[in-house]
Amino acid sequence: MTRTFSFLFLFLFLASCGGGGGGSSSGGSGAMGEITEAELTSGGAPVQAQTFDINANLSGFERDHEEKVYAAFDLIKRVVASDEFKSRVLNKKYNGKKTYVDNGGYTNAQIYKKILEASEKLNPGKNNTMDLTLKTYYVSDPVIGYTMPSINTIYMNRKFLNTFEPHEVAMNLTHEWLHKLGFKHAAKMNDARPHSVPYAVGYIMRELAKKL
Repeated sequence: MTRTFSFLFLFLFLASCGGGGGGSSSGGSGAMGEITEAELTSGGAPVQAQTFDINANLSGFERDHEEKVYAAFDLIKRVVASDEFKSRVLNKKYNGKKTYVDNGGYTNAQIYKKILEASEKLNPGKNNTMDLTLKTYYVSDPVIGYTMPSINTIYMNRKFLNTFEPHEVAMNLTHEWLHKLGFKHAAKMNDARPHSVPYAVGYIMRELAKKL
């Protein structure tokens, strides 16, 4: 079953992650205004965090898995809209410095900006929208999901969709989508890999989404 998803929410300015909120763009077709340096480094979450949207195409999902993914979309939007997400992304440290592993040469503030701009490598355009093409598969190994630089599709393992809560699905979607923005991590587990952009921001997403 294939369904196209695009959230459409009333624009809300709410102070905390617990309050949630966030608006929508026009289903991924609009351009965003440029984020200023002041918006990146001071004050609360900028308007682009509040208007962050998701446009997704789902294929091969069972009804309960689909519902979890939709719930995860809602959590992602609410977390991105929060001041706490901005603070956590900007203040991420590795070895005592504000930085990520495998950061592509970007500062923490630039990484946050790239998240809000949401310009995927294979679907370029600063549309403030997480564009997702999702498909399920099943293997018994411990891989939650995967994608590749040459394709738009993110594959989600039904083994984990069976047991994951929406906040965990939100983590996985965020992790894989950050690959679509061009961020990488080591192929094999090591001490540094959890501090890469896909893993670290994915963990931030999971932690904040769990509180909603």
